[in-house]
Amino acid sequence: MQEELRFLDEQGTDNLLISQVEAFRKEYPVREDIRNRIVRPSIPFYGKEILEMAMAALLQGSNLLLSGAKATGKNILAENLAWIFGRPSYNISFNVNTDSSSLIGTDTFRNNEVQLRKGSVYRCAEEGGFGILDEINMAKNDAASVLHATLDHRRIIDVPGYEKIDLHPAARFIGTMNYGYAGTKELNEALVSRFLVIDMPPLTEENLYRIIRHDYPDITEEALQAFGGLFLDLQVKAQNSEISTKAMDLRGLLAALGSVRIGLRPWQAVQMGITNKAFDIFEREIVSDMVMTRIPEEWTKEHVF
Repeated sequence: MQEELRFLDEQGTDNLLISQVEAFRKEYPVREDIRNRIVRPSIPFYGKEILEMAMAALLQGSNLLLSGAKATGKNILAENLAWIFGRPSYNISFNVNTDSSSLIGTDTFRNNEVQLRKGSVYRCAEEGGFGILDEINMAKNDAASVLHATLDHRRIIDVPGYEKIDLHPAARFIGTMNYGYAGTKELNEALVSRFLVIDMPPLTEENLYRIIRHDYPDITEEALQAFGGLFLDLQVKAQNSEISTKAMDLRGLLAALGSVRIGLRPWQAVQMGITNKAFDIFEREIVSDMVMTRIPEEWTKEHVF
């Protein structure tokens, strides 16, 4: 079994799915010149049921839409799926400036002639990559029209002025979307119908502790309970709309632990990684009080590692 699939086996993932992924990888080898796009994720995705649902969707040829609140692991899952399937990954982050030319490509003058400079969606379709469509619900109409064609069951992209692109049989697209971010909008039914959808559940205590231990295997049990408990407290407060999701930042929590390892006091590190991300003064006071109940000001690096 390939190294990429071992953590699936460790989580008890269905053996039939694992064997089909292995067959997929053998059927669609990746060219040597694009192997640098097969990126090992920094954090494994923990969650057997979600992994099985996602793998089954991709194996049967569907595209996948991951929806859910902040810090539910949408991007981590997307990166892990590309790694598990052994595919080159292309990250397309949607914003107000993303248009059809950003996705398909645009004309450029090269070698004394006009040529198409291929965009991420074009390359992904051509090379059989996994396209990660980040914040897809921020896509403008111009960009959404490209997605409609790309994700259609016919698997063909017609580029005006150029020949049509037939999608590589291994090409898949994984969209991610958060609820209620500024600039987001509802996806129309036609676009949603081109995906199978997974609503990502909140991070569980068990999986949170696994993630922290993955990055910091030498963390003390007391510190694990303190830092992990703080994040879970913030998650509950955000779910109850008592605070916004700004301070509920897993990347910030992990970065704070990295600062502690460098030598910063835990309380100071959490100020940067968690507390100061709540810009509203009243919300920051709530978060600060939560931090104080979990992480004493007198703690030093030795209490954590």
